[in-house]
Amino acid sequence: MSAVDNRADPAPLADRAAGALMGAFIGDALALGPHWYYDLDALRTRYGAWISDYTAPMPDHYLAGMKAGESSQAGVLLRLTLESLAERGSYDEADFCRRMDEVFFPQIDGTPMHGPGGYTSQSIREAWRKRMQQGLPWGQVAGNADTTEAAERTLAIAVRYALDPAALADAVTRNTVLTQTDGTVVAMTVAFGAVLGMLVEGHALDAAISVKLMARVKSGALPFHTVTSGNLQAPRPGSVEVPTAGRFPSPDALLTQSSIARAALDPDVRIEPAWKVSLVYGMPCAVYHQFPAAYYLAARFADDFESAVLHAVNGGGQNLARAMLTGALVGAQVGFSRIPQRFITGLADSAALRAIVQRVAVQVDTD
Repeated sequence: MSAVDNRADPAPLADRAAGALMGAFIGDALALGPHWYYDLDALRTRYGAWISDYTAPMPDHYLAGMKAGESSQAGVLLRLTLESLAERGSYDEADFCRRMDEVFFPQIDGTPMHGPGGYTSQSIREAWRKRMQQGLPWGQVAGNADTTEAAERTLAIAVRYALDPAALADAVTRNTVLTQTDGTVVAMTVAFGAVLGMLVEGHALDAAISVKLMARVKSGALPFHTVTSGNLQAPRPGSVEVPTAGRFPSPDALLTQSSIARAALDPDVRIEPAWKVSLVYGMPCAVYHQFPAAYYLAARFADDFESAVLHAVNGGGQNLARAMLTGALVGAQVGFSRIPQRFITGLADSAALRAIVQRVAVQVDTD
């Protein structure tokens, strides 16, 4: 059943879904070359004042040997998730885990600088060691990494279930805890998926989005704890809190988006140039740096895919996650049809990526 209420965007649903998915692949690949430069002077010396297209990593830096337009390991795992969704028609956890065991894990060895995509992140390394070396079952291999690794693949699940927020939250939660167990990370990852789902529906990333998200909490569609009434007003006298199993401890992960969107559109609150959002929210990998920066860029450049992802890339640090998440959020707002063609054709294996993206996007539109 569709959860749409007051859609703000008349663009076709499948176009928005495809835009979100392809936007993530594009953001990931755009940051491949200049990934993880925390010294911005070094970044500018090597890549110039403004990175505007796909680039290859330098021989002495992260991801060396890869080619411009290729996907990092985050893109590889996003594709694996999409392939499972496409073939199964929905989120099938057993199929996802089977693909990890049979397709992905044999390509890595538990060390950082190895495997498809050039670098294996912490939570994936931990899962590999517990699964492949210790023989632990899925459900017992997750770690406490505080990064966006789960969000980078579960964004596909969020798009697939954009019209069913309860199923979205359930599937994103279940997939996230396969590799990451920190409660705050899981809550923020599910919140990101909920926001992305709303943008795919056609809602705007603006000052009203948190109110809409909280309405879904009140209806029971999103599993967050809340005792307030209305727009975070005091609880009504005599109101009784009913415990809900598995509910996140607070709704705070759903509240930051409206404040950030309001700031992004407020003429008295300016980050200039916008790539300096990385300095405001932080350049490292943790979720509390990455999600706010992506929300800011996606709200500020809601109608301008190119500006959003390029400012994400040019901010340095963990720009790959920032650009991937931003690309998904803005891609959902502009739609696949309004993503600059050069970004699509410049992707390695572009035709195959486009086919899998369109296949899942159609599933969303035909539910």
